[in-house]
Amino acid sequence: MVAQPPAPLTIQLLPAASSFAGVAIASDQDHLVYAAADLQAAVVQFEAVTGIRPAEGGRHPGRGTRNYLVGLGPSSYLEIIGPDLEHPIPDGAGMPFGIDRLDGALLLTWAVHPPDIIVAARSSAEHGAALGDPLWMNRQTPTGRQLTWRIASAIPLPFSGVTPFLIDWAYSVHPAADPDLPAARLVSLTATHPDPAGALEVLEALGLALPVTAGPVGLTAILETPRGFVALHRADTRVGQTGRKSPIGIRSTRRAMQGRALRSGGTSGRA
Repeated sequence: MVAQPPAPLTIQLLPAASSFAGVAIASDQDHLVYAAADLQAAVVQFEAVTGIRPAEGGRHPGRGTRNYLVGLGPSSYLEIIGPDLEHPIPDGAGMPFGIDRLDGALLLTWAVHPPDIIVAARSSAEHGAALGDPLWMNRQTPTGRQLTWRIASAIPLPFSGVTPFLIDWAYSVHPAADPDLPAARLVSLTATHPDPAGALEVLEALGLALPVTAGPVGLTAILETPRGFVALHRADTRVGQTGRKSPIGIRSTRRAMQGRALRSGGTSGRA
């Protein structure tokens, strides 16, 4: 059997007249996870569509991944994450979020930083989204600064990533606080799921107000960028984290920004 080529990262310009209703973003939203099988291709495509060059974040030791970041606010960012080709994982091991099984790129999931990660993990589990006990992780930034955090996440992702995983930055300075981090503005985050009531129960237990409607698994984040509104999305026909991967990508709407420098003032990152 001839192997099928990976699904390409798609880019579609939307009509200039398109408009998006802003949705309130939770104050403890931490970051969005845009995962890619080919990290460098995803970074190049993101810059081509948005006009923003993501900054190198760092490597995740022993996890086989690395990331690039775009700020979304003082305590929020977009993480573009993919395989670290220079530091692969051992045979038989798996990457976070099942990234090693992707054949394209997609807005996979999102994270929040609750006041108490232990309490939040317990509440999430009690309402149908078990994330397990928080684990310590770390990475070094390109400037040599050490970041340490706790994370509660699970594979497969509960509700296929529509409900968030949890992160606690402990004593580390939040990555979004870097004044040199390139930035966009997060306009809205919405989701669809075959069981919207179940997903909404988890979100309500965590004190979050993400809009979720009935449909295939999906997340859509609208960003305001120097080149217009851009939608990072996940067009997914699966329930769960296994099975066929859908073509995923970036859609953009051309819109003049009147020369405005976009450094978001909102709040809402993977490490």
